Amino acid sequence: MKALVFAAGLGTRLKPLTESIPKALIPVGGEPLLYHVVSKLKSAGIDEVVINAHHFADKIIEYVRANDDFGIKVYISDERDLLRETGGGIRHARGFLEGGPFLAHNVDILSDLDIRWFISQARPGALSNILVSDRVTKRYILFDDDMRMVGWTNVETGEVKSPYEGLDPGRFRKLAFSGVHLISDRIFTIFDEDGWGERFPIMDFYIKECASHPIYGVLPDHLETIDVGKVETLSEAETFLKKLK
Repeated sequence: MKALVFAAGLGTRLKPLTESIPKALIPVGGEPLLYHVVSKLKSAGIDEVVINAHHFADKIIEYVRANDDFGIKVYISDERDLLRETGGGIRHARGFLEGGPFLAHNVDILSDLDIRWFISQARPGALSNILVSDRVTKRYILFDDDMRMVGWTNVETGEVKSPYEGLDPGRFRKLAFSGVHLISDRIFTIFDEDGWGERFPIMDFYIKECASHPIYGVLPDHLETIDVGKVETLSEAETFLKKLK
């Protein structure tokens, strides 16, 4: 199976660290975030990894090649011309990803997820299977009793986004996105047919398309994740990695 690692972001919340290196190369536990994510994918049997790169892309490429592509096939989806966000990043990497389902993983997410288990939970015919948790946050994906996505809400502002007019978020399960998804390569056809452009977040796509195409949440009995997106979480991430060993 193939995987896409989102590593193109500017890492704004990690400044001043990301003023000289990309977020993907921020060290945690003695190794860059990119190392931890790719090693986890590799240990789960994934042998082809696509890394999208924009901010300090040359440093990411140099690091990957200097480490012999981690002993697997690694491709760079070059976004130096335009930062395409997650949805556009998937679309731009089409040539590397077509041929079957693929995993997408944020580079700044560390977790104790069993990736093989997650893949085994994929719903037949689903456009995407999204890893979710019941952690407390402001923004939630909304699911029906069968764990099919119906929309999104921000509980702080009361904002609701859904293709179902008048959707009442109180009637649905509220779960937090955890930065990992298993996606059917049918998504590329839908990008084309529904006129999605070069730059857009994948969550916007999911919200708009979830009525027409089945998108399901996968909720493990236990899941611990660390979003290493802020300087304040780096020490927490160090402790988390020690616990995983």
